[in-house]
Amino acid sequence: MAKSEEVDTSAHTAGRSADRRAGWDQWSFEDAAAWIRRPISTDDKYSRGVLGVQTGSELYPGAAVLGVEAAMRTGVGMVRYLGPTRPTDLVLARRPETVTAPGRVQAWLLGSGMDAAHRPAQTTRSLEAALAEGVPCVVDAGALDLVGQLNASVLLHPLVVTPHYRELAAMLTLRGVTVTADEIAASPGEWAVQASASLNVTVLLKGAATYIASPGGARLSVSIGTPWLATAGTGDVLGGMLGALVATHAELIRTDVDVLAPLAATAALLHALAATRASGGGPIAALDVAEALPSVIASLLAG
Repeated sequence: MAKSEEVDTSAHTAGRSADRRAGWDQWSFEDAAAWIRRPISTDDKYSRGVLGVQTGSELYPGAAVLGVEAAMRTGVGMVRYLGPTRPTDLVLARRPETVTAPGRVQAWLLGSGMDAAHRPAQTTRSLEAALAEGVPCVVDAGALDLVGQLNASVLLHPLVVTPHYRELAAMLTLRGVTVTADEIAASPGEWAVQASASLNVTVLLKGAATYIASPGGARLSVSIGTPWLATAGTGDVLGGMLGALVATHAELIRTDVDVLAPLAATAALLHALAATRASGGGPIAALDVAEALPSVIASLLAG
């Protein structure tokens, strides 16, 4: 990375020490590199992973574009987008290689750019069908309420949710836990652990630092990045990145659901590194983060 693009490694080291004292493992560059799947000569678009995407809406169509763009730039064989007309048109205009016909997928990305309070009934049925399909799911924003309503006594299949503080408070309220976003912000790691246990899913809690907790006991954190990342649409980019990583590791997840935690931490770290590289010390937009991903991944894989 050029000097203006470098991550503040002193902050990374300090954060790693503090998190370890608190029982959290700060995810490292080397950790992340180990969870990026390199294609091999015998791969085809199917063996490299097919990510199904149900995101965006007529009100927020851009979320679909950002998630699809990020997934493709993270490294996946195919993205299959299924959504309303307007976001579908925008996705195809930006990424014409996107497949918009139904078919088999290895993982789903659900809910980004949707509003649960104004979600059409047909969209709800489609999201519920994807959640019941049995493949790993990354669930964000306007589909989080569906996870909050699931019976947590049985883990139907691998799920990772990506809420911010307000969204996590709403999810926990559905489970009968009274908590505010401010209370979660005061102790995000503790609430990520409690939410993971209550919901029986892997939780990636977004914030100034990212905390990942799983029912299997994983406690991972990412505390690097740039404050310029706090801008509209970057969460949609993170969802696409994580969806791609999950799709490329779907077979492994099938035998070990705890794999979701390191994949979520890898997505969070790549997100922070791409934002830092795209920023160069100045403002960024969400699409800038997605566009920086290939060079960041190449740097990590090169050691």
